[in-house]
Amino acid sequence: MKSSQLKSKFRKKMFGMNFVDGLFYKIIIFTLLISFSYIYLYPILYLVTNSLMGSNDLINDGVKWIPTTLYFKNYAQAFKVLDIANSIGGTVWYVLKASILSTVSAAVIGYGFARFDFPFKKLLFVLMLVTFILPSQVTMTSSISIMRNLGLISTQKSMLYPAMLGQGINAAIFILIFFQFFRTIPGVLIESAEVDGASEFKIFYRIVLPLAIPSIIVVFLFSFVWYWNETYLTSLFTSDLLTLPLRINRFRASYSELFPPGSPGAALNEGVVLAANMLVILPLLIIYFLGQRHFTESIDRTGITGE
Repeated sequence: MKSSQLKSKFRKKMFGMNFVDGLFYKIIIFTLLISFSYIYLYPILYLVTNSLMGSNDLINDGVKWIPTTLYFKNYAQAFKVLDIANSIGGTVWYVLKASILSTVSAAVIGYGFARFDFPFKKLLFVLMLVTFILPSQVTMTSSISIMRNLGLISTQKSMLYPAMLGQGINAAIFILIFFQFFRTIPGVLIESAEVDGASEFKIFYRIVLPLAIPSIIVVFLFSFVWYWNETYLTSLFTSDLLTLPLRINRFRASYSELFPPGSPGAALNEGVVLAANMLVILPLLIIYFLGQRHFTESIDRTGITGE
């Protein structure tokens, strides 16, 4: 009798009443979460630990994760290499302008697609999605020709004007986010505003935009991150702008010419490069941690996870 009771209690403890409330199910879930978390956190952990290693630790095969001594001079050298004192302001200002323009244009275009019916609407919507499907390398030649004919090449305007006109980096995704959100707004709400005599512009910025705050937050944060990390298009279209990621690329390329991969001195620079990478992604990490609650709430409310 006691044996059967112990087995029943053990089974109830391990598998619960509906399996999902049992200890066995929780162990599986936590194991999966820790495994996936490690996959995403591994690059950050590697970045932090190796950026604090001196040259002796970097060339020592016995030192993997924990440095023998914390070497903060890598960050001091990276600070000088990136010229952060002079470049951080220009980088943030450029990314901020591009992100705001991209968010505003995506909101206007998404509202137009969701609210109005006009000729060739479906065709234009498909062409808008095609701009995301096609890689930038396919349209690179034509884009350069257009910017050169307009006299915008080698200036920040070649990146800001497309963002203002709904052709910025991954703008199709942003338009689609706003389009899906604006379609969920009840038509009765807009019709009541029209009855009260509100114009389309007033309906947009007085009624629709306040409801679209979750979408605005998501689009702005995504746009900020993508413009911050973009190096290919930025180096291709602009010459009056040298962002922090571009400075890292140039520094890495210059050092690779002096010490090619595999040479004895190649590993000596790794700590400085990793420290520079850490300094570059630090603003993004700060923004994410400060706006984490708003970001996750916005993701849920906009439904871009497929719900």
